[in-house]
Amino acid sequence: MPIWIYDISPLKAAIVIVVFVEILSIAGLLLIRRFVRPRLGYHEGANDAVSGTVQAIGVFYGITVGLLAVGVWNTFTSSSEIVSREAAAIGILYRDVSGYPSPLREQMQGKLKEYTVAIIDQVWPAQKKGEVTNIGAEILNQFQTTLYSFDPKDWGQQALHGETLKAYNNLLEYRRLRIDSVGSGLSLVMWAVIWVGAAISIGVAYFFNIPDLKLHAILIGLMGGFLAMVLFMIVINDKPFYGHASISSDSYKIVLDRVIN
Repeated sequence: MPIWIYDISPLKAAIVIVVFVEILSIAGLLLIRRFVRPRLGYHEGANDAVSGTVQAIGVFYGITVGLLAVGVWNTFTSSSEIVSREAAAIGILYRDVSGYPSPLREQMQGKLKEYTVAIIDQVWPAQKKGEVTNIGAEILNQFQTTLYSFDPKDWGQQALHGETLKAYNNLLEYRRLRIDSVGSGLSLVMWAVIWVGAAISIGVAYFFNIPDLKLHAILIGLMGGFLAMVLFMIVINDKPFYGHASISSDSYKIVLDRVIN
């Protein structure tokens, strides 16, 4: 898909996709009726043959697109869950380091706040453009240096330090999963299958022997509109972190407002 389609609002994207598909569908119908169908010999069973072909192709294409739509939606929801888990990991780690002695406590809490603010103000706008920055990594490296410098003096501090290390590792894991998800999306091959399959599904219906052009155009328009909405659903969820309808940074804002501040 053209990358600009992700930068506009979902409503505008839906209108663009529907209009584009409808124009191509009706234009194809007019061309087929004008130049191809007059050269074909129709008989009484022609519509039955076309109907059987439309149903067969529709079933296979519907299954293919349905599986792709489910896969894209699962990717989107999984990415959203990763974001929530990373934000929760920040909050848990912030509360864990509150049990450390001063000045380590203030230093580590300050780095976690800096990391959260950086995600909201710098990392997220970059992700919406498909970019991955190393800003968060540098802040976490400084946090890690401070964390590893702590030497537990008793059993209580050892237990706290162990839990903090576990929470920190969880944060690193969720951060890496989020970064890996930034570049997720359907390949060019899969998009080719989707668009070529849509063209074939609509194209077969051109060969119905329907004398009334208006009725034929209405049927093709309904098919094109339905396929356009399915394509829109795939597009809007294909890139979880990119564009206007991407996953928001609200989870981090909640942690910053309710836990850190």
